[in-house]
Amino acid sequence: MRDVKILTDNGVNLTKSLELFGDMETYDATIEDFLDTIDKKIKELKTYKEVADMNNYSIVVHSLKSDSRYLGFDHLADLFFDHETKSKEGNIVYVYDHFDELMDELNKAIDIIYKYLGKENNRKVEEPTVSSDKKILIVDDSNIIRNLIGKIFKDEFEVIGAADGAEAISAVANYEDLYGMLLDLNMPNVNGFEVLRYFRDHNLFTKIPVVIITGDDSKETAQHAFEYSIVDVVTKPFNERDIKRAVTSMINFH
Repeated sequence: MRDVKILTDNGVNLTKSLELFGDMETYDATIEDFLDTIDKKIKELKTYKEVADMNNYSIVVHSLKSDSRYLGFDHLADLFFDHETKSKEGNIVYVYDHFDELMDELNKAIDIIYKYLGKENNRKVEEPTVSSDKKILIVDDSNIIRNLIGKIFKDEFEVIGAADGAEAISAVANYEDLYGMLLDLNMPNVNGFEVLRYFRDHNLFTKIPVVIITGDDSKETAQHAFEYSIVDVVTKPFNERDIKRAVTSMINFH
């Protein structure tokens, strides 16, 4: 006989669940089915987040919201609801801001389920590997873009932000161990091409690889950028996969 106190003591709304399922036998069978599919759904969520596919992301979180509510995990269901609402709005910044919180709560629920079922949880949960000795500089006048890229790489690098070319040049002077730079072109005060000229004049391209991030997708702009010794150009709007691909090229430069 499984101990339902493991569920209720951890805040599971079992009374509400049994209004739907009727008995514990049906509840137990359903919760086992949930475990059988959850890793596949988590993989889908991460993939859709990575490519900024908020439409499919919202579909998966809607399904998980319903599952969580049916099984009595009300707080988890509320978090999934928030992600469903924001992803339908196309608010990828919210998704990035709160994705780790969502995954933490989901993994807690999964741990409770394993304990209740008397099974050993042998799932492999990816642990972040922070390399604080590696610094990357994100140069963009948009705080949203800087924060978004920062969140993508927060577990891999120490992320430094600059709002224009002047701040970028100052950061280059202050951080001699920069691992690379992601540089917007269209910025106030000192623009991206002025930063590229600074890099060329001070022979910095061999020390700090540069990836361009720009909202200008014209052929002429890309050609002009590649007149300098940059690694890659990523056009806005980009997704996590685009940026990771470019940063992989940056890493391979070293």
